[in-house]
Amino acid sequence: MSDILNELEARRAGARAGGGERRVAAQHKKGKLTARERIEVLLDEGSFEEYDMFVTHRTTDFGMAEQRHPGDGVVTGWGTINGRMVYVFSQDFTVLGGSVSETHAAKICKIMDMAIQNGAPVIGLNDSGGARIQEGVGSLAAYGEVFQRNIEGSGVVPQISVIMGPCAGGAVYSPAMTDFIFMVKDSSYMFVTGPDVVKTVTNEQVTAEELGGATTHTRKSSVADLAFENDIEALTEVRRLVDFLPLSNREKPPVRPFFDDPSRIEDSLDTLVPANPNLPYDMKELILKVADEGDFFELQEEYAGNIITGFMRLEGSTVGVVANQPMVLAGVLDIDSARKAARFVRFCDAFEIPLLTFVDVPGFLPGTSQEYGGVIKHGAKLLFAYGEATVPKVTVITRKAYGGAYVVMASKHLRADINYAWPTSEIAVMGAKGATEILYRDELGDAEKIAARTKEYEDNFANPFKAAERGFIDEVILPRSTRRRVARAFAALRRKDRRMPWKKHDNIPL
Repeated sequence: MSDILNELEARRAGARAGGGERRVAAQHKKGKLTARERIEVLLDEGSFEEYDMFVTHRTTDFGMAEQRHPGDGVVTGWGTINGRMVYVFSQDFTVLGGSVSETHAAKICKIMDMAIQNGAPVIGLNDSGGARIQEGVGSLAAYGEVFQRNIEGSGVVPQISVIMGPCAGGAVYSPAMTDFIFMVKDSSYMFVTGPDVVKTVTNEQVTAEELGGATTHTRKSSVADLAFENDIEALTEVRRLVDFLPLSNREKPPVRPFFDDPSRIEDSLDTLVPANPNLPYDMKELILKVADEGDFFELQEEYAGNIITGFMRLEGSTVGVVANQPMVLAGVLDIDSARKAARFVRFCDAFEIPLLTFVDVPGFLPGTSQEYGGVIKHGAKLLFAYGEATVPKVTVITRKAYGGAYVVMASKHLRADINYAWPTSEIAVMGAKGATEILYRDELGDAEKIAARTKEYEDNFANPFKAAERGFIDEVILPRSTRRRVARAFAALRRKDRRMPWKKHDNIPL
């Protein structure tokens, strides 16, 4: 019996060794953790249950019979994050460059199937050289099987990808279909075709970092949500994100202990909005002062800064936040911000996360680049996302809410449940100056008359009371009481039950 136990331990030790000391040392030299070290950081201590430790590939071509490693380049299993179950796979770059074979992908598919069946998030730690060329079309078929699981799991369980090394070619499409993508600065990259192919086809000279590094994908392409300095920081933030999310679409988000009075009054909010309507202010200040303990997990912070998205808690419960940011482009809606917010709203709706919207929007960004880029269709994505969302929706208008952008930003007309406005808000078709110049264009030569007309328009429309008279605003509230009013609004909506008409699925304007 002891011989058998010794053999088991020896086999386990061989599997844990990955590609061997030399390759592990090379991984560390790059400032990267190994696949197993990453899992240790991500999961609660001692919680990891590994599957398929002894799986090896079955290929014999190109001398592969002599290159068999237990686990075949990926570590899979489940564990807990703060006591809540998650499934995880971690690609091992020290074993054949983490390349994906049929058996490698089968291991990933197995835990994805288990996650969907058992209702728990899937976290993928990606560090792979791509398809295993020696297996030819078999490797491509393996990728297809993983993609199918991404699709079937979408909206069923949260899917999180952490890019911690190379991720190129067809491999990028699996993370692209997940809900959140994190990257590590200077050591991870994603692209469909690498720099050499780009040079051959388009004659462009570009480095891997410029083409698909963390900065590129968090600031320019919006492929990634956040980028971090190193593996440990990235994995720590994944733990923080998971704490905001439900385990599946069959469960509510977790309720955490809180030590912040829901009725807390913030007097400083009464002076947040400047007297001059053309001066900016930081909407994040409002978010932080409303959130429990000022805790806010922002997503895509470096992309489309004119809109803010992220998670906070109210009375211990997760709330998704969408807010215009007057500090960037005056908070105007454009192609990028509409796409960013629409995807976030749809995620929250899929997983029963209530939505809080702070509005200060002067309209949609004008210009040929926006029109040629399809701002009509992209703007419609956000409108569609809010209109189809059946989760509790609370909206607070702080200042400007003009034109179609007013309607798009979770207005009463898109079935928002409770709509508040600050006394500083202006709900109108457009600003007073522009409206006056259209309504009284024959008087434009008389500055005194135009000033009087502008004042008349402001008195009539540059306030929330016309909308309140029509029932489009439920209450005009004191800024200082925003946390209390919003908390009570969501408390009143906890048992909300609204359903859309039956359909196979919608046809969002992609």
